[in-house]
Amino acid sequence: MAASVTGIALAPAHAQQPSRETILVSPEGDILDYIPNDGSVRWARDNRGNTVLVDNWGNVVATAMPAGRYFARNNDYRRDRYRDVSGYPETDPDYFPPAPSSDFGDDLTTSSVPEMREALPGDIERQTLPDADFGNSQQMPDFNDGNDDSAALPETTDPNAEFVPGPKFQPATALGKMSSAEITALQVFLDREGFSPGVIDGKKGSNVTKAIEAWQNATGDTLDPNNADDILERLRLSGGMAFTTYEITAADAAGPYVASIPDDYAQKAALPHLSYTSTTEMLAEKFHMDEAYLKEINPGVDFTIPGTIVKVIDTGTPKTGKVAKILADKGRKQVLAYDENGTLIAAYPASIGSADTPSPSGLVTVERIALNPGYTYNPKINFQQGSNNKVLTLQPGPNGPVGTVWIALSKPTYGIHGTPEPSKIGKTQSHGCIRLTNWDATELAKMTSAGVTVEFVD
Repeated sequence: MAASVTGIALAPAHAQQPSRETILVSPEGDILDYIPNDGSVRWARDNRGNTVLVDNWGNVVATAMPAGRYFARNNDYRRDRYRDVSGYPETDPDYFPPAPSSDFGDDLTTSSVPEMREALPGDIERQTLPDADFGNSQQMPDFNDGNDDSAALPETTDPNAEFVPGPKFQPATALGKMSSAEITALQVFLDREGFSPGVIDGKKGSNVTKAIEAWQNATGDTLDPNNADDILERLRLSGGMAFTTYEITAADAAGPYVASIPDDYAQKAALPHLSYTSTTEMLAEKFHMDEAYLKEINPGVDFTIPGTIVKVIDTGTPKTGKVAKILADKGRKQVLAYDENGTLIAAYPASIGSADTPSPSGLVTVERIALNPGYTYNPKINFQQGSNNKVLTLQPGPNGPVGTVWIALSKPTYGIHGTPEPSKIGKTQSHGCIRLTNWDATELAKMTSAGVTVEFVD
């Protein structure tokens, strides 16, 4: 399988400025009421032709859009909008675009990854995405959305590989009878601490148990998940109660969105972008939630109307630190991140490898990190999806095959990446790579740089 990263390339600073009939909208959906004149921002164009205002780091400060579109309450004008499929000939020497020559510049922007506005660690660049890990959709394992894991990994994916046992953690206290709100409080606390339970959905499951065990190992403390008062106090000390409110902005409601994400890669390639399909999907990912749970706690709410107040999770401040080593634990279905002192600082549920497309064994290293990657499908390299037998170029977006982040590893074709289906993380197998939720992959990417060791253990 082949996949190439195509970031949001910015045009030179002399790009055309917006007219008076347009307004400037910040990534948060607010109208920009002034433009700094100290040289800290400049005009540019992204690779979709939008006029944008960027700062010296390449971050998008605001996007110019027609005032009528900003205040529009629907996006029907984008439905069923497809373009002809195009791709590179397999013999084209420029099939894999070269990586940028520097870490920060006009080829780098992180506007599509909400938490990536701060200064990024070194060695992060837009880069050629080798192979991803999604095969023929007919060969994918059956998914189970229940609390128990499905499609358990074999004890070893390669009978000739050396068995490397993963770390042994003290078992967590079993979760007793708890309300949905109590489980949510527990999930939010763990999420804030950097020990992710995956999607926050108010349900018990192995991802929550694994997060508790990793947190206990990292802190040396014991967490009683059934002690609601203790969990609430820990929440208070970590930033406040689990739930907060959010006002839907006009930019939230306007998108852009796509009507649906097809399974067929040729149809995916025809889409102008692989964005979210709805406001609820976007908000659920923004607040680390299961989309169905977001709707459940907001009964009767129309999420498409700007100004609507909705109940969401207060995710707090993302985990920070510098990762020196990553363990991809196949048995636990969990990624463990350690600092230079060998201290566990973060853990994330993951889908790692499968029997027919196993993940590697032993040590590899991080080569580079790509944000908002595009994806190039080439059936001659790894697999054929459906009846597609030609090279296809898929646009970037959170619903792309590798989500919003690709962390390339030194073993060709393997990487740590995001996913368009966060609720299935830790409950299914991946096709060789390490799959995390988009927000967990983003958090890990911010703490990781080239050269970091990644060890696969069983």
